[in-house]
Amino acid sequence: MLGRVGRLGGSGAARIVLGMLVVYGTASAALAQLSTRAGVHSAAQTTQANPSPAPAAGRSTGSGLIVPRFASFKSDKVHLRNGPGTDHAIQWVYNRAGLPVEIIAETEAWRRVRDSEGTTGWVLATLLSGRRTALVEPWSKKPDAAPTLVPLKSEPQENAPNVAQVEAGVIANVRYCDGRWCAVAISNLQGFMQQARVWGVYKDETVKP
Repeated sequence: MLGRVGRLGGSGAARIVLGMLVVYGTASAALAQLSTRAGVHSAAQTTQANPSPAPAAGRSTGSGLIVPRFASFKSDKVHLRNGPGTDHAIQWVYNRAGLPVEIIAETEAWRRVRDSEGTTGWVLATLLSGRRTALVEPWSKKPDAAPTLVPLKSEPQENAPNVAQVEAGVIANVRYCDGRWCAVAISNLQGFMQQARVWGVYKDETVKP
């Protein structure tokens, strides 16, 4: 889940596996509680990637920025509404600061966004940040199934050593991307992930540091 409450609810819990160490948290950049776990997860448990789509042809807007584009939530309480105004009904309340969303339309004070599950609605522009974040393989996160783990590599190469195994649904801070690999930071860990395995960066997009 994306850490939103409303029709379905959800907590967005996830973890990072580093050798025998498991870091539990709320799938945000600040992962807290530490615990040990018997056994080590291997990269063989990952599934085939399903990358973010390439963006539609961009167009300039009143803000001077291109739509569509990715952004992230500033706050851990964001109301998603049916329309651009406080008189419109709330669909969802998101409780995951840093969650990436795609801006697909905008007015002066409001932005229409889409999350990784395809849900769309309107949020106040002041609750969004240009800071780039990404969800690790959110399409692989399924209830009642063994967790999918995605390798965080020490170098942007498939045969590079793993820094950690990251559970699907964790939020990563995007440092830069070259169209194939993204340099990311998760908690106090840094490394590289295949761009096709994160949602929050377009296919073949270059993100500057």
